[in-house]
Amino acid sequence: MALPLANTRVAPAARDAAIAELKALLGDRLSTATAVCEQHGRDESYHAPSPPDAVAFAQTTDEVSAIVKICARHKLPVIPYAAGTSLEGHVAALSGGVTIDLMQMNKVLEVNAEDLDCRVEPGVTRKQLNEYLRDTGLFFPIDPGANASIGGMAATRASGTNAVRYGTMRENVLALTVVMADGRVIRTSKRARKSSAGYDLTRLFVGSEGTLGVITEITLRLYGIPAATSSAMCSFPTVKDAVDTVIQTIQSGIPIARIELADDVQMDAINKYSKLNQPVAPTLWLEFHGTEASVAEQAEMVQALAAEHGGANFSWTTNPEERKKLWQARHDAAYANKALRPGAQVWATDVCVPISRLAECIVETQKDIQKSFLPAPIVGHVGDGNFHLTLVLKPEDPKEVAEAERLNDRLVKRALAMDGTCTGEHGVGYGKLDFLIAEHGEAISVMRAIKQALDPDNIFNPGKIVRV
Repeated sequence: MALPLANTRVAPAARDAAIAELKALLGDRLSTATAVCEQHGRDESYHAPSPPDAVAFAQTTDEVSAIVKICARHKLPVIPYAAGTSLEGHVAALSGGVTIDLMQMNKVLEVNAEDLDCRVEPGVTRKQLNEYLRDTGLFFPIDPGANASIGGMAATRASGTNAVRYGTMRENVLALTVVMADGRVIRTSKRARKSSAGYDLTRLFVGSEGTLGVITEITLRLYGIPAATSSAMCSFPTVKDAVDTVIQTIQSGIPIARIELADDVQMDAINKYSKLNQPVAPTLWLEFHGTEASVAEQAEMVQALAAEHGGANFSWTTNPEERKKLWQARHDAAYANKALRPGAQVWATDVCVPISRLAECIVETQKDIQKSFLPAPIVGHVGDGNFHLTLVLKPEDPKEVAEAERLNDRLVKRALAMDGTCTGEHGVGYGKLDFLIAEHGEAISVMRAIKQALDPDNIFNPGKIVRV
């Protein structure tokens, strides 16, 4: 995908002056090396990368504030960066500038076990946090698949496989510390579980993708590790049968923790890559949390519902090794898709629709794919109406790029027509910037006004979410 127009780059003299000041502040933790800049200008998406002029490795909130003040004075763009696992070009430095690498800010600052919350720096990854929490009997449930940073997950409003029970980052961030465009440091909320005091600034910054400020601390909700966990798989004759089972499961009040769908093309890819022997058919992956008795009861109830919709080969296990293997295969779906065509790349896109329209949206998308020459497996977090289409293409072939763009465009327009959204969890970045107007209409002018009020010089991640 071609890079969109963003701000024009600042004058070389202003850029060089800012970099000189940053070098004096950070010493060897300010890099202009080509390899370092190129690494920080790309994420895991298909979209074209764009390197910054320099990379600043920050270690404290005060340092982030000082970096932002220098960049603001010279009107040099600032792009926050952590694990780089985003999927819509979020970290591309479209106007050059300085990328602030936050991965050295990786401390768990506080755990309040009685209150079920913790405070962390943005470079802490989700796996690191859960390893730290393991002996407390608590865990953090948001699981986007990749070992993403907590700061990046907050910035992109991430969710993942556990969202159907535990919610997304929107529901699980209690407070943030944020560096504003003029270098001020604010805290958006206290630790209380609810508040009616003023504007909800926490929700404003969750999902802002680095366009409104730099997140330097996050206070999170935690949960007790369930006494028992069981995982299950079940295949179906059609996607509709699988989705109808999901709808009935949720309507029945069964507190399912994860419920994922893979279509037949995706299951074939997973079988080959992860060496499974599952039926090549639409398949649900499920997980249940609770006591030993309750997870058994939940599995039996869902098995009965699945049978009503033609579900077969229902198998469930509480064995940790078996469960890990099943879910690792699900998380490795992107790698399985890439292996379908050696030398190809994957363009992962996602939409979300009301769950009552989910089967219709997937079936219509499958019809598009069947008429296309590109392989495109489908996998989704069907418990909340979100699914992913992975287009497997060779980017050096203009015909394949044009076909991928056509399929993506039709997918998004189909979701919007069903009162859905252009992205359920990947975010906007610059990859889906043009779809936002179609989705939000006049509300875009409100988003733009917020951006201009908080970042009048448009230094924070320019060219993302809204054009200014």
